[in-house]
Amino acid sequence: MRHPSAFERLIVALGFVLPAAAASADASAGSDEGEIWIEAESFHTLGGWVIDQQSMAQMGSAYIMAHGMGVPVADAQTVFAVPQAGEWTVWARTRDWTAPWGRGKPGGTFQVVVNGRALPEILGTNGGAWAWQKAGTATLDKGEAAVALHDLTGFNGRCEALYLTFDPNAAPENEPGKLAELRRRVAKIACTDDPEVYDLAVAGGGVSGICTAIAAIRTGSKVVLIQDRPVLGGNNSSEIRVPMGGLVHQPPYRQLGNVVDEISPITGGPGIRPAEFYEDARKENVFRTCPPDRYRLVLNTRVIAVEKDPDDPTKIAAYIARDVMTGQETRFRAKLFADCTGDAVIARMMDAEVMYGRESRDTFGESLAPVEGDNQVMGQSVMWRSEKAEEPTPFPDIDWGIEFNEDRAYYVRSGDWEWEAGQYRNQAEETEYIRDYGLMTIFANWAYLKNRSARKAEWAHDTLSWVSFLGGKRESYRVVGDLILTQNDIEGNVPYPDATGSITWNLDLHFPDPEHAKKFEEPFRSCAYHRNILKAYPVPYRCLYAKDVKNLFLAGRHISASHVAFGAVRVMRTLGLLGEVVGMAATICAKEDIYPRDIYESRLDALKAMMEKGVPPPRTYHPGGFGSKYEGYHFKDTGHLSVYPNRNEKLDDPGVQERVKALGLQHME
Repeated sequence: MRHPSAFERLIVALGFVLPAAAASADASAGSDEGEIWIEAESFHTLGGWVIDQQSMAQMGSAYIMAHGMGVPVADAQTVFAVPQAGEWTVWARTRDWTAPWGRGKPGGTFQVVVNGRALPEILGTNGGAWAWQKAGTATLDKGEAAVALHDLTGFNGRCEALYLTFDPNAAPENEPGKLAELRRRVAKIACTDDPEVYDLAVAGGGVSGICTAIAAIRTGSKVVLIQDRPVLGGNNSSEIRVPMGGLVHQPPYRQLGNVVDEISPITGGPGIRPAEFYEDARKENVFRTCPPDRYRLVLNTRVIAVEKDPDDPTKIAAYIARDVMTGQETRFRAKLFADCTGDAVIARMMDAEVMYGRESRDTFGESLAPVEGDNQVMGQSVMWRSEKAEEPTPFPDIDWGIEFNEDRAYYVRSGDWEWEAGQYRNQAEETEYIRDYGLMTIFANWAYLKNRSARKAEWAHDTLSWVSFLGGKRESYRVVGDLILTQNDIEGNVPYPDATGSITWNLDLHFPDPEHAKKFEEPFRSCAYHRNILKAYPVPYRCLYAKDVKNLFLAGRHISASHVAFGAVRVMRTLGLLGEVVGMAATICAKEDIYPRDIYESRLDALKAMMEKGVPPPRTYHPGGFGSKYEGYHFKDTGHLSVYPNRNEKLDDPGVQERVKALGLQHME
């Protein structure tokens, strides 16, 4: 019988709750003799902390947040190897996320706890920029030690990494390039090769990415899909909770939408629903209907770089992807690539031509475009909901963020699409700030309603039940293809020879609500303009690949469309069926060793034939026997024993014969 080690007894005594396999030093933490690096995302137990990967391009890493909606969350806990005994200085990379609004005390704070002892510094108080903050010192024995992040507020305190040094005078690097070098050296980050050369590598596991991958797999391609969250579905996942919009199975190709149907939640609609309505498992299960040797599904992993073909810099040779939790990297090679990231991440890495904001009215002659173009976009929504409690519930009367009063407060109990921010910011580069602004306004408004408002008695029993910690993005960069879809195409039903899946959503444009904008310097509430389209309009295939990257398909919010046309094409069922088109086109390209543009020029009939048939549905997993003559026996220890048409020789076994005889059945022949 194995007895627990002294260290394991310490873990229990300190109240740490670690998986059985984790009662040893964290493999994702790195150390040299005088340095230790621990990725916060790699902690064995996150407790109530959550991983945010949306700003990895800006930070070089994901980070974790204590997302408790005003209630301190359970500790994040792990163990790590200590290379030498002595006094170690402990640093945490963190920031005061509420500092940009210049009011009150820091909103999200925490402490580092080492072997059960809280280090003295209150962290998350070091200003608005990500930087290293000294937590304190810890005297450690050589071997293993336990560390925890202890949340103090429940208001999204955050930590990206811990750095321990034996040199009390050494401060870790914070300049991005030097920080990256430090991380790679101490954490021993390496890039390994996936041995496969895929037909198609898909970056992004939202609805369009899933549909692209499944369509390609089921039509004969070998595919890898890389998704930076633990679940698939993007905006339609339980993490964000945007309902799917649009229709499928519309002319001219009524079989488009088969995969969309397979992954769509069975129910839903406008408004914020409980997590189970979004059926995250359904979106992953669809891959289990495919031959396992034809795909690889890689979750919790983000594409951080591309490698260009050394012989042709207009082609992608590989994705470099980083594990969100461990930081380790993998190279994925493929013939073809699909950017399904929503922010045109891959296209921009390849220096593809992109569009951002609103084009001027003269650019495409669109009546709904502004006279002067600008960088205004449709914003990012932070969804939230509340519920009634049997007894009155408290909420902290926070003094940070922007100030609310009777003239500025919103007496609402949930926030849907209209709780929208970042219309004047860069949705790809300022994701953290935009999301934080949405969170701050939710918490500050709610604190006012619960504590100081004229109607606070009405809100006494109301409790925040769910607030998304991930922003639901709407518009970002759009990539220029060989054709740019416009308002005039949609409203004029302009025919194109390369018509594919159809738009059915209205021209739906969001703006900061003018009445709201009078009261707030930066908006967080929107309104919408709707203009119905009169018939389904098919998107030209030439909108679905980058014009200046030879082997890059586009699926998702960044396809080649003007800002106004984007208002109609952006909803998830529409983008999903366009993903199906991309997946089928990728199979043609892979089989014939051609590029996306070549389909329009010489293989359009082949794509049309595939769209007529649609993506093949999965086989019925338990059909039950139908359509041909057969009889036989099935004993669990012998398997199926055919009597007719091909007699199984195991029926000659005396033991089997005795069992068959005991059943007393008359055979067909």
